[in-house]
Amino acid sequence: MKEIRLQKDNFKENVLDQKGYVLVDFWASWCGPCKMLAPVLSQIAEENDDIIVGKVNVDEEMELAQAFKIQSIPTVILFKDGKPVKQSIGFTSKENLEKMWK
Repeated sequence: MKEIRLQKDNFKENVLDQKGYVLVDFWASWCGPCKMLAPVLSQIAEENDDIIVGKVNVDEEMELAQAFKIQSIPTVILFKDGKPVKQSIGFTSKENLEKMWK
């Protein structure tokens, strides 16, 4: 499955109304650890049909970042059936991210 660019107008449909798992990456283009995490998330999206991977650019979507109290980036939040259940802050490995839902 491919990554979805999440914005205020499609967040509810693609995250909050989804059944199953959605992994949401809060990131920014100027953030070094975010750039390191991007290919890891792309790989997860390609290899796993059972999870949606979404990306929120915090500079463009400040309202979403504030709604989820994002203070450090990258922050990855795992949603299950529309509810946040786990969170990872900073760069982490593919294995650590996969442990969140497997």
